[in-house]
Amino acid sequence: MSMPTQGPGLDSGAAGAPHSAAEVRGSSIGELMRQVTADLSTLMRQEVELAKAEIRQEGRKAGKAAGLFGGAGFGGYMVVLFLSLALWAGLSNVMDAGWAALIVAVIWAVVAAVLYSMAKQNARRVRGLARTSDSVQRIPDALKPHPEGVTR
Repeated sequence: MSMPTQGPGLDSGAAGAPHSAAEVRGSSIGELMRQVTADLSTLMRQEVELAKAEIRQEGRKAGKAAGLFGGAGFGGYMVVLFLSLALWAGLSNVMDAGWAALIVAVIWAVVAAVLYSMAKQNARRVRGLARTSDSVQRIPDALKPHPEGVTR
């Protein structure tokens, strides 16, 4: 995966390099605004590209895991179904079939409640797009003037 590259940026010097006071004084307000707009546009494009790359990367991992969980879930479902039927049939040998079915249903209600609780706890741990979030939070710092910046 490649990182987004910085565009041409400011006309003089390396992209992203701060300008001297003399360079800024010699520029018109329109030119300065054009440079700022171009830099902000480049920054936004880079952030979008970073988010896209991160989503693709995490999406592949999540898709593979979801497929494997789906297959395991279906296999587990079949096992549980037949074990439940066997338990129901076994209990109906010693009690009425209706009561045996009710006991099996109550057991599954408890299992479902425990699984729901565990799923809810795990859902709280989803972390999202950490690098993109961190990078976007740093944008306001990049827009603040530096102490050694231009004075008028």
